Amino acid sequence: MSAAQHTAPPAGPRTYDVVGIGIGPFNLGLAALTEPLAELDTVFLDSADGFAWHPGMMIEGATIQVPFLADLVTMADPTSRFSFLSYLKASGRLYPFYIRESFYPLREEYDAYCRWVAEQLDTLRWGRTVVALEVEDDAYVVHTVRTGTGTGTGTEETYRARHVVLGTGTSPVVPPALRDLAGPAVHSAEYLPQRERLRAARSVTVVGSGQSAAEIYRDLLETVGDQPTRLDWVTRSARFFPMEYTKLTLEMTSPEYTDHFHALPLETRQRLGREQRSLYKGISGTLVDDIYDTLYRKSVRGPVPSTLLTDTEVIGARWDPDTAEYTLRLRHGDLGEVHEHRTAALVLATGYAARVPDLVLSAREHLAWDDLGRFAVARDYTIDTPPPDPSRTTRGRVFVQNAEEHTHGLTAPDLGFGAWRNSSIIASVTGHEVYPMEHRIAFQEFGVPGRVAHGAGSGSPVGGVR
Repeated sequence: MSAAQHTAPPAGPRTYDVVGIGIGPFNLGLAALTEPLAELDTVFLDSADGFAWHPGMMIEGATIQVPFLADLVTMADPTSRFSFLSYLKASGRLYPFYIRESFYPLREEYDAYCRWVAEQLDTLRWGRTVVALEVEDDAYVVHTVRTGTGTGTGTEETYRARHVVLGTGTSPVVPPALRDLAGPAVHSAEYLPQRERLRAARSVTVVGSGQSAAEIYRDLLETVGDQPTRLDWVTRSARFFPMEYTKLTLEMTSPEYTDHFHALPLETRQRLGREQRSLYKGISGTLVDDIYDTLYRKSVRGPVPSTLLTDTEVIGARWDPDTAEYTLRLRHGDLGEVHEHRTAALVLATGYAARVPDLVLSAREHLAWDDLGRFAVARDYTIDTPPPDPSRTTRGRVFVQNAEEHTHGLTAPDLGFGAWRNSSIIASVTGHEVYPMEHRIAFQEFGVPGRVAHGAGSGSPVGGVR
């Protein structure tokens, strides 16, 4: 199907070229990149009242873990008016950012930048909860209910689309041993609203291995000994792994490595996913050092009431309302020994994971699934199955954003690769590379030299419309 056929206005109700479901950084970036394209009619839906990026972790001074070039648009279009540098100029902060001499924006600053972009886009529809996705011969039908405090609350709305982009994000994960706990346990996603209560507790234990666990521990550490009286950190990792920033490792966030990873057998991808966690789920090295320096500084006045337990897994937990304490059963990995640990407050910095949203279940038979019940994501980020007769339909594709870590590897959650993926999605929708894409950027080879990686059903990195 040609791009001209694709963009021809349909008879009957309005059919958008693209409907985006969920407005996180990735779909917000897609909205920004499609905004200047007259050939595309787009709309993006989200249940929230406005943009908010991890509001529970907006700890003052925390930075994002990628350079400012990994904004919503720059790696696709450095001239875009929606770049981070454009935001700094518009807000009068460009020179202070220059003098600061750090490539890494503050997390609050990145959130403010995204909200600045969102405020300039008229394709965003907030307060729309998507409840179902249905498939017709000529379109996808997205059913929503208006939510929030505005007028029309509870009103049902329907959006027709040739193409759909799922950007529903990730959800907090809690290990089985810590699920359904009574008492005031809090996931790191809700840390800031609960911080004063945690600081007032007589003891706090942080469970987790990554950046969020480290940031929360560091934030509470400043007042430990006063409020809270005691602070402990438990991680099942063998050590406090720093995120690796070496340049040859960073080359793995590339189209070539994504090609290589996608073509591997499922079992190999599963193993690599576990082995590579420290590459993007570790702790920034500067934060690790800052935690040590803070412990050292506070130790001048005497022992710091804090213990850091590595290689230690929580295998059980219970809440005692009489003592207002949790009792955690901990098992040391190397020693195999089990012991108990008591704490008045518990922070679960146990991460996030992509989940299949309920809204797609009505379209399940039209989507591709792997043996583990996850989306079987093609190389071009599509999850729809081919219609019986492609020549008799004008329906396009269903794409995913950050739901493909199991098929595409560590580029899936990477903010710096989001613009490349959006360039690929736009190329698939329009039939041509609106934003030129780099297909080889690495000095190294990830497979056998000269052999092109092609997984079963992998498709092309830039697919055509169906």
